[in-house]
Amino acid sequence: MTSQHGEPESQTLGALVHQLSQQIPDLVRSEIRLAQAEVAQKGKRVGVGIGMFSVAGLLAFFAVAALVTTAILGLAHVVDAWLAALIVAVVLLAAAGIAAVVGKNKVAEAAPPAPERAIEGIKEDIATMKGDHHG
Repeated sequence: MTSQHGEPESQTLGALVHQLSQQIPDLVRSEIRLAQAEVAQKGKRVGVGIGMFSVAGLLAFFAVAALVTTAILGLAHVVDAWLAALIVAVVLLAAAGIAAVVGKNKVAEAAPPAPERAIEGIKEDIATMKGDHHG
């Protein structure tokens, strides 16, 4: 089988390179499948976490509603029930109005969303370059 000293080694090396070239795509595919499975598992965990946050938000909403009801019932000991409900509703509407005005002001402070200082800097750079070309 061995006619020259280097032939068996070159055939073995050639066979290894051939096997490697055939196995690399399989290895890459299996790594991609593993990555997909890992991402899917993490995605499920994120989905469950978001769902739990949603449940927490809904329960907090119900708790606030129960506190509003408690305020109405407590105030009903001092004034008529309809007046207690009206007072609590007016207080809640005032709080909502204040939150809306503060939110509107925050949005107005952020507008426009373009990076104004960076744009001004670019305009200055262009003006400087135009001045250098003419001078």
